[in-house]
Amino acid sequence: QILDDGGDLTHWIYKKYPNMFKKIKGIVEESVTGVHRLYQLSKAGKLCVPAMNVNDSVTKQKFDNLYCCRESILDGLKRTTDMMFGGKQVVVCGYGEVGKGCCAALKAMGSIVYVTEIDPICALQACMDGFRLVKLNEVIRQVDIVITCTGNKNVVTREHLDRMKNSCIVCNMGHSNTEIDVASLRTPELTWERVRSQVDHVIWPDGKRIVLLAEGRLLNLSCSTVPTFVLSITATTQALALIELYNAPEGRYKQDVYLLPKKMDEYVASLHLPTFDAHLTELTDEQAKYLGLNKNGPFKPNYYR
Repeated sequence: QILDDGGDLTHWIYKKYPNMFKKIKGIVEESVTGVHRLYQLSKAGKLCVPAMNVNDSVTKQKFDNLYCCRESILDGLKRTTDMMFGGKQVVVCGYGEVGKGCCAALKAMGSIVYVTEIDPICALQACMDGFRLVKLNEVIRQVDIVITCTGNKNVVTREHLDRMKNSCIVCNMGHSNTEIDVASLRTPELTWERVRSQVDHVIWPDGKRIVLLAEGRLLNLSCSTVPTFVLSITATTQALALIELYNAPEGRYKQDVYLLPKKMDEYVASLHLPTFDAHLTELTDEQAKYLGLNKNGPFKPNYYR
């Protein structure tokens, strides 16, 4: 089996060792970008084995992407820059689960937060949560921090970097190291100065400098810690997906991308409730019949997000 995060391992085996797929029982993928790649392969008829989309299970989306990033964005920035957040102007590129977490944390600390977004639904959510929706070009000269969390590439280009103000902090909370065009900064006219581990000053000829964190790689993996509680939730979800694919009878899963059954999502959540000394209410037989549910779940339909 392949246990992947970002789709890079799957992509590598697909390119270099395609024959290995004859021996592989399935793929479990836990990132937005990796899942996107799997759906592309499936659409093109090139997916040779069943794949489990763990990223879109609620226990992954909400906990790893939203709640964990809500805490780790502040942790990563504090550890690397010791900055104060009150009154700082921040632009967060992308208002998916990761962007929502980052914005919530920064807003709570008193930062002025702008959001960029391509999706009108996420954009409307940002507006309703009290954030100014802008294009990056409109605010790039005035912001103190730029945070990418889109899962896309070249979100912050050399042109944007050239226009940033002195001592602007640039970091990435999205996929891999593709969001900030760091390669464009490795030119003779710019000077790189390593300030401390994971912190570089990139200095322009006129003396302007930007603070680049983790060379554009994931800030929360490079510069902060990921809480063990969140890892436990994600790892449990992944382990169950691996077991499900491995033990599935012949023919249950075809060469396609599948969501983790909602019953498993709820099982993962219930395993972690005792940590909070939380007590679940049980439906009576009459209530269960009224809602048309099994008393033991699943309580939400498979399409619930």
